[in-house]
Amino acid sequence: MTPSTPERTDPSGRSRSIVDAARRVAEEEGWPAVTVRRLAAEIGYSQPILYRSFPGGRDEIVEQIVVAGFAEMAVELSDPIGAGDRLAHVVRAYLAFARAHPALYEAMFEARTRIVFAAAETPEPLREAFGSFLDAVATGRRDEQAAVVRAELLWSMLHGAARLSASERLDPALEQARLDTILALFRS
Repeated sequence: MTPSTPERTDPSGRSRSIVDAARRVAEEEGWPAVTVRRLAAEIGYSQPILYRSFPGGRDEIVEQIVVAGFAEMAVELSDPIGAGDRLAHVVRAYLAFARAHPALYEAMFEARTRIVFAAAETPEPLREAFGSFLDAVATGRRDEQAAVVRAELLWSMLHGAARLSASERLDPALEQARLDTILALFRS
């Protein structure tokens, strides 16, 4: 008989174990390696137990990881106490997050999910992350639509830089020049 552990008896503990295993496998081997069968083997559960925790299977697990990833990103992007240059902090924190968590970042922006962006039903962690971009570019601006467009463009530009850097398509020697140029563009 297998000893009872909190993860075995507590559904929320079991869900955390499944999500943690999915993130670990994705970071080590990439998202194609994340399957329900593989996760069951990783944590010692049967596939039906995984489906009991996540009826939507792998897609539901990935969606939970995506929302958790945005919550983590929101914390990283949030205004540090005493920080003077909000825009520079957001730019650097975003790129550092993408570099530090490549598989998570990939899921957040490239996984096919039912998560809706830029709508009333957008999950709060996504709104919080975007709020950091909005705060960074909206200083002193009264036109809300213009601020939203600037925030979207900043996010888009950083996303492109992050993905191109990850695939080694940008010259690493020019990283500081890119950061300075991005900051100059959004300070004008």
